[in-house]
Amino acid sequence: MSFDLISLVGLAAVVVMLVNLVMAIILKSQLSGGMVGKRWNILIVLVLMFMGGYLILPFLSKMPIETLRAIVSFIFLGGAIYVLITIRLIYGIIRELSS
Repeated sequence: MSFDLISLVGLAAVVVMLVNLVMAIILKSQLSGGMVGKRWNILIVLVLMFMGGYLILPFLSKMPIETLRAIVSFIFLGGAIYVLITIRLIYGIIRELSS
C-alpha cells in the first residue's frame, strides 16, 4: 500500500478517533448514570463506528461505486446521529444546571 495524502489524512483521522475513544471511556467511568450516562454509551458506539469507517479508507478504492456510496451514506447518517445526540446531551446538561 502506498501512502499518499489521502492515506495520511485517513491515518490521522483514525489516531484522533482513537484518542476520542480513550477519552470517552475515561469520562464514562466518571459518570454516575442518569441522562448523561444513558447517552454516553451511544456516543461511545458511534465513535467506534466512525473509527471503523476510517479504518476501511485504504480499501475504498477497490470497492464498487454503489458499495462506496452506501458506506459513505451510513457514515453521514452516523455523523448526523452523533450531532443530534451531542446537542441533546448539551441541552439536557444546560437544563439540569439551570434548575
